[in-house]
Amino acid sequence: MQRVVLEGIRLFAYHGVLEQERKVGAYFTIDVRLETDFTYAMETDELDGTISYADVYEVVKEEMAIPSKLLEHVGGRIVKALRNRFKINKVYLKIMKENPPMGADLAGAGIEIEE
Repeated sequence: MQRVVLEGIRLFAYHGVLEQERKVGAYFTIDVRLETDFTYAMETDELDGTISYADVYEVVKEEMAIPSKLLEHVGGRIVKALRNRFKINKVYLKIMKENPPMGADLAGAGIEIEE
């Protein structure tokens, strides 16, 4: 099994059910794992045999920039965009909102998608 992994992407974005959340914004932490075949890159040392970390980051950044009420919606868009752009067998995505406004002492709350 081969995976391209980006862990701990930290972006400021405007997602949340409350209007105030979409106005003020918050920090989000995103982890992405893309199962793909990069055997060619292992053998040749050529970028065209794998998926560029920078390109994955740009897809995540672009989708995170579009405000949404639900992280489920944002996550669905990111997964769809990644599948449309890259040849991948499986996607794992985790999005965590740092310090969500819910009156609880926790580091974050969020979603995970694996498909």
